[in-house]
Amino acid sequence: MLASTRYPVSTFPPSGLHELLTRLRPAPGERPNLLRVLHAVEDTCGSIDPRAIPAIAHSQGVTEADVAGVLSYYPSLRSGPPARHRVEVCLGESCLANHCDRVVRELRFRLGISLGETTADGRFTLDAVSCVGNCAVSPSVRIDGVLYGRVTPDDISALLDRHS
Repeated sequence: MLASTRYPVSTFPPSGLHELLTRLRPAPGERPNLLRVLHAVEDTCGSIDPRAIPAIAHSQGVTEADVAGVLSYYPSLRSGPPARHRVEVCLGESCLANHCDRVVRELRFRLGISLGETTADGRFTLDAVSCVGNCAVSPSVRIDGVLYGRVTPDDISALLDRHS
């Protein structure tokens, strides 16, 4: 389900969205890569405003339902403003085998949110990822792109303090 976010009218459409969608139009006969397009929109605009779905669909020659379906299927795609800090916890097989559930529980407790949510003050977003490629030193957590391995619940407070 898409998060409902209210943006001030003056911020929509985001600067550069039209130009980006024009550049990302598929060539005649080419199938659109909606995931690539949505990542590009997110990178350019910070998130994917649900009000942009019609423009994205039109630019790619697909239905709005197609775009909304991809957006809702991938939890890593943000439909609301991003937090200042993104905390990603790996839920891959190796991390699961090494008790990442304990790390998730501690992150949820420390941040006061569940996976896929952002703290009320907009400081942290907590996301699950399927694999960060750090299996040899699992469980792993990535904060603002910095990867940490062999993370224990006791490490969480210090890791969050480093990034606040």
